[in-house]
Amino acid sequence: MKRIGVLTSGGDSPGMNAAIRAVVRKAIYHNLEVYGIYYGYQGLISGQIEKMELGSVGDIIHRGGTKLYTARCEEFKTLEGQKKGIEQLKKFGIDALVVIGGDGSFQGAKKLTEHGFPTIGVPGTIDNDIPGTDFTIGFDTALNTVIDAVDKIRDTATSHERTYVVEVMGRDAGDLALWAGLAGGAETIMIPEVDENMDEIIKRLKRGHDRGKKHSIILVAEGVGSGVDIGREIEEKTELETRVTVLGHIQRGGSPTGRDRVLASRLGAKAVELLLAGEAGLMVGIEKNNLVYHEISDALKKKPSLDQEMYQLSKELSI
Repeated sequence: MKRIGVLTSGGDSPGMNAAIRAVVRKAIYHNLEVYGIYYGYQGLISGQIEKMELGSVGDIIHRGGTKLYTARCEEFKTLEGQKKGIEQLKKFGIDALVVIGGDGSFQGAKKLTEHGFPTIGVPGTIDNDIPGTDFTIGFDTALNTVIDAVDKIRDTATSHERTYVVEVMGRDAGDLALWAGLAGGAETIMIPEVDENMDEIIKRLKRGHDRGKKHSIILVAEGVGSGVDIGREIEEKTELETRVTVLGHIQRGGSPTGRDRVLASRLGAKAVELLLAGEAGLMVGIEKNNLVYHEISDALKKKPSLDQEMYQLSKELSI
């Protein structure tokens, strides 16, 4: 193996740059050439590829987003698109590829491996929804962004004695809402993994109001539904003044936390080690602070699991 490529795909997440840096510098340390592929699989198909040096990844470890940019690519889901991508890899003499992204990115990595092109996946998504790893790159930074926002919203909720519904990202996974809700002291956490009874939430809010509680924070994962609709229903049924905040893409940006920088550095370097060892079709992850790897195909078959103990604790502490 002489040359490897690296790309980022799907939604960006803080720490992707740290992972790119680790891949590039680990590879160069082992006398490999590294090529950056811009705009994910779309850039792979169109040949937006250039050689990277040590200086190419200087001063990026602390930056959010991704130096290689990212895009979603419907064409790469087709056999023709995949063949075009492999042709470009061969054209540049690239022997193996590191893909940084979420489950959609991993689907592409799996296809490349099935076509005989060695690929390793690095989990980068704020949603923390990839089985086979306790944490994904970007989750911790997004979590702290949400916590900071909830703390500020609680200040104004207290001042105006209002109920606030805060909608957070996470697609079909509730980790971001659950962790932020527990850390931020939310009175109610609504996540897609648990079928919350709206009538019970209304009763809980009324009970709190009757005992003198002046404000509440309700965290809603986007996979549950619209925070705006939920806020409207709560106000209608409780007659409590209710406001809604949709945090949106602010959760994806910002300088990565120390935890995300270290995680990205470890996972990016591990991906290169696996390629050097002749491995392919794997994803790297972290479990109980130990680096691990699994077959990408196995990870894609599973669903991310919810920490039931943490969810129960959030219920007990919000009485």
